[in-house]
Amino acid sequence: MYDIIKSSDGSNTVFSKEYNQHYHDIKTGAISESLIKHVIPAIEFHKNRKSIKILDICFGLGYNTFSTIYYILKNNLDINIDIFSPELDIDLIRSLKNFVFPKEFDNIKHIIESISNNLYYKDDKISINIDIKNAREYIKQLNNIDIVYQDAFSYDVNKELWSYEYFKDIYNICNKIPIITTYSISNKVRLSMYKAGFYIYEKSNIKRKYTLAFKTLQNDIKSLKYINMKLKLENNRNLKIICDSHMIV
Repeated sequence: MYDIIKSSDGSNTVFSKEYNQHYHDIKTGAISESLIKHVIPAIEFHKNRKSIKILDICFGLGYNTFSTIYYILKNNLDINIDIFSPELDIDLIRSLKNFVFPKEFDNIKHIIESISNNLYYKDDKISINIDIKNAREYIKQLNNIDIVYQDAFSYDVNKELWSYEYFKDIYNICNKIPIITTYSISNKVRLSMYKAGFYIYEKSNIKRKYTLAFKTLQNDIKSLKYINMKLKLENNRNLKIICDSHMIV
């Protein structure tokens, strides 16, 4: 079901034959994409917190979770993290102990092995729980989430994890000051998030743009570009949300 692909930064990813998509943007690189589009903006936003609850949608190869741990350890951040993640492919999880990850993860091989064998890891600072369950059902059991890594396959093949109804559930399980990170810059996705209650922002690096969403306006973060979805709707009446019917209506 999977072909291993070396991405541009030298880290390995896989190509899903089921979804006909790579797990990562191979031009950005697997670990680079995790750090740039998810981990760094999310952890920096909550850098003054002592404890953070993270929802990783969906676990896949675990790059977002493992990159989070790598980044916290590398920067000596005094943060306790609880990571929750749904994943349907248990065979993929079981294979991770043999997957060739980048050298940045060398110090956390024991964590990768524990996840691969037990779907679980815990120490004094880190707790990780993987549940082999449909993400839509799984998220309903969570609450008070600080960070959501919205990293599912694209809405072209996986609309149920990009719909307005899905993002409304995400909104409801988050605390008052969450951050949602995603690689998607689709106006349909952004509109679905906006209609669910989020304020939409864009951030970019040399290679790619990506989306961040919050429950409150973030006027103090100068590196963010505010995306005025109300104005976009006024200028494009044909722009519609993604719905659970799996149709753009």
